[in-house]
Amino acid sequence: MQLNLLKAKIHRATVTHAELHYEGSCAIDGRLLDISGIREYEQIHIYNVNSGHRFVTYAIRGEEGSGVISVNGAAAHCAQPGDLVIICAYVGLDEAEAAAYKPTLVYVDQANQLTHTNRSIPAQAA
Repeated sequence: MQLNLLKAKIHRATVTHAELHYEGSCAIDGRLLDISGIREYEQIHIYNVNSGHRFVTYAIRGEEGSGVISVNGAAAHCAQPGDLVIICAYVGLDEAEAAAYKPTLVYVDQANQLTHTNRSIPAQAA
């Protein structure tokens, strides 16, 4: 059996551009792609914290260190500059692989610069 698990996420990134008349996809700072392990052209899910929109597109490499998060094409209707988004990629693993698997979690500041990474989501206080 294959399980679909979180591969990586970039948590609470700020959208810097929304380009409706671009071919499509989401341009992400290349440094954040490298740190997260998200590959260029990989399918990503984007969750808009501000509006609740959830949509699927693919990642393209933005300039390293630029902080760019540009939502392009039709997806530009789902996010505007200044919106906070969570960008996720998923991976299919069998049960044996999944038993020891940990995702890569990338946390950024308001300028989309790395603050820290983690391999697990901290427990929430009750």
